[in-house]
Amino acid sequence: MNKQQGFTLVELVTSIILIAILSVVVLPRFFTASSYSAYTLRDELISELRRVQLMALNNLDRCYKVSVTATSYRADIFGADCNSLTVTGNAQSLPRQTSLSLGGLNSFTLTFDRDGRVTGSCATGCTIKVAADETLDLSIESQGYIHGR
Repeated sequence: MNKQQGFTLVELVTSIILIAILSVVVLPRFFTASSYSAYTLRDELISELRRVQLMALNNLDRCYKVSVTATSYRADIFGADCNSLTVTGNAQSLPRQTSLSLGGLNSFTLTFDRDGRVTGSCATGCTIKVAADETLDLSIESQGYIHGR
C-alpha cells in the first residue's frame, strides 16, 4: 500500500491567494509611514485639546494654552492674567514625517477661555491640517466643539 504525501491543489491555491493578499494589503502598512500616522496624530491632538478645554471649564482662575511648533505641541497653564506662566507642560514630539498647520502656519497657539472656547484667530472656528502621507482635518467650532473630519 503506497501512501502519497503532499498538498492538494486546493490547499496550494488557497495558500498562494492568502500570501498574495498579505503581501499587497498588510505588509506595506508595516514598512511605511502610512496614513495611520495622520490618524493617530489627529486623535492625540483632539484628546489633548479636549483635556485642556475641560481644565479651562473647571478652573476659572487660570488660562490654558496649547502651543504648537513644527516639531511638537504642549499645554501650558497661565495665571488669571493669562500672561504669567505657572506650569509648563511636557512637549509631545510629532511623529516623523508629520506636521500640524493652522492657516498655513506650523507654529501657533490656541488659548481657551472660561467657556471652553478657543479665542483669537479660532474664535469663529478654524481647521487644523494634520499631514502625513494623507492630510486630515481637525475642526474647532466657534461653540468649542473639537472634532475630526
